[in-house]
Amino acid sequence: MKKLAFFKMSGSGNDFILIDNRNNVVDESGLTSFIRNVCRRKMSAGADGLILIENSDSADFKWRYYNSDGGRAEMCGNGARCAARFAYLNKIAGSDMSFVTDAGIVHAQVRGDKVKVNMVDPSDFKQDYTIKLKNGILTVSSINTGVPHVVVTMDSIDDVDVVGIGREVRLHNKFAPAGTNVNFITRVKNGSFSIRTYERGVEDETLACGTGSIASALVTASKDKVVSPLNIVTRSGGILTIYYKEDNGRFHDIYLEGDARIIYKGKLWEDAWQY
Repeated sequence: MKKLAFFKMSGSGNDFILIDNRNNVVDESGLTSFIRNVCRRKMSAGADGLILIENSDSADFKWRYYNSDGGRAEMCGNGARCAARFAYLNKIAGSDMSFVTDAGIVHAQVRGDKVKVNMVDPSDFKQDYTIKLKNGILTVSSINTGVPHVVVTMDSIDDVDVVGIGREVRLHNKFAPAGTNVNFITRVKNGSFSIRTYERGVEDETLACGTGSIASALVTASKDKVVSPLNIVTRSGGILTIYYKEDNGRFHDIYLEGDARIIYKGKLWEDAWQY
């Protein structure tokens, strides 16, 4: 029976399956089904996403990132931190590295279980406009931080229907055909912000979202003139720190810093994806 070595990792509550695929150990035929089945909780290892680490001629390595539904995504901030630590621990790269993503080349620094990642510059920033939902009008901002995000600023997010509203916004005609991730944020003590995120591809609320935290930080910085760095408290209780520079409304030199923890490593048996 075929067995695949893997790491299970968590970045502030976003969990991932990581596989060293530099020798093409993962079969490309039926890849979507493989990812869906392995990421399915209670039936297999379970995760928000799966990351394949592969060879690159232009950086230390390249990755392919997939959401748990088997769909490929351009970027995942929490996944990027986990990929960097995975590469460092497996001697694929040094503690300072670069790797290729679908959103561009990313640079990372590994310091223990903390990883700081240089993210791509954002695009398509639109602030404070309204969309019509079945229960009324919602004021949103949107920005692409490697993947598209909507940000909704609220007085409180404790009782918000993240899945219901998030799914409706994610599938809204305004954001068709690709859809969008949806973040709900509120200010908390010490100038930090608390966030809840509905992630496309997972199609549910997740405990953290790196690109969503960046999107929320930049929207907040634009609206409230908040000075870098900004701390985002995720649903897991973990804190993501967002660094940025802003010149005449343009954000650049963006970094995401947070934990990238090893949960366990082992081998997936064929039973993990053939069922």
